[in-house]
Amino acid sequence: MDDLKLHWCSPLDSGQQKATDKYQAGELDFAGIVDFAREADELGVDSLLMGISYHMPDPLPMIGALVRETERVKFILAYRPGLLSPTLFTQIVNTVSWMSDGRIALNLVAGISPAEQAFYGDFLAHDQRYARSEEFLDVCHRFWRGETPLTYKGEHYTIEEAQLGLGYKGGGRPHIYISGASAVAQKTAIDYADCWLRYGDTPEGIAAVTEPLLSQGCKVGIRMHVLARETRAEALAAVEEMMRDPDEQHRAWVSDFVGKSDSEAVKTSFRLAEAASDDWLSPMLWSGAVAYRGGPALCVVGSYAEVAEYLYAYKAAGVSEFIFSGWPTRDEMRIFYTHVAPLIREHERNAAAGS
Repeated sequence: MDDLKLHWCSPLDSGQQKATDKYQAGELDFAGIVDFAREADELGVDSLLMGISYHMPDPLPMIGALVRETERVKFILAYRPGLLSPTLFTQIVNTVSWMSDGRIALNLVAGISPAEQAFYGDFLAHDQRYARSEEFLDVCHRFWRGETPLTYKGEHYTIEEAQLGLGYKGGGRPHIYISGASAVAQKTAIDYADCWLRYGDTPEGIAAVTEPLLSQGCKVGIRMHVLARETRAEALAAVEEMMRDPDEQHRAWVSDFVGKSDSEAVKTSFRLAEAASDDWLSPMLWSGAVAYRGGPALCVVGSYAEVAEYLYAYKAAGVSEFIFSGWPTRDEMRIFYTHVAPLIREHERNAAAGS
């Protein structure tokens, strides 16, 4: 098997020092984000996820700037079909591929909140949004296959004699992720993507749902958090400190947001957290921050060696990629790629030598 891809999430909302802090909206520390991306480049981060939400800066112009400030790290653009026409979107992605020497991937998300979708004038229901995503991706794939001029007539998009002068650099197309836990999200991933991206669970929980994806050639990735320290005692102490003086108003806001969400991925993560024993889904997987941070906040906690071994166990469950975050995210990124990632690579080398 190939080595696990180890990505990180860029702090477009300026980041939080603790899992229980409210979002730092209303400002953009662009110089800090550039510095963050440069360090990710130096640390060997595979890719940086550039998230999308109304409370964050738009990731498209950010990626356009950051590819010129870095050399190796890739950027995963999270974007929602429905915001731009597929022709314009393909044109933008192709342009960035030339600016970055192909260092762009796509995470297409159908949206998790009808209320937030309405901010942008989008009133489609959950399954309709995925149907639109399939049409959107169908058009993009046709452009990347060189179908031109392109005429397309669907329920959501109609395009006549479309042409793009600039193709994707080197031919081909970007690596594509589809997020979501619903059956329709999995179908969209199988039909149009390279990797199905979902929120975390135990390795056993992940293994129970990966086979239909893997059998049809679609890879599986997980979006989650990590907290690693030299010893387990230090890691548990960091968790305890993180939960000191939590922002309960923010927790209430998240609860209200989740109550209005139509995302199966979000609801599944909260169901897992609610069923956890004293906030632990397993001795290594902590759910205590989900109430403050949502689905991505399921967190692998332990010593460097424990975290590396536990993450490596996901490989046997069919996982090939991770997108991580941490608190504070830059400190945890540095810890992870300095102390944990080398141990994961050691597990992979030992497995290859024994095969």
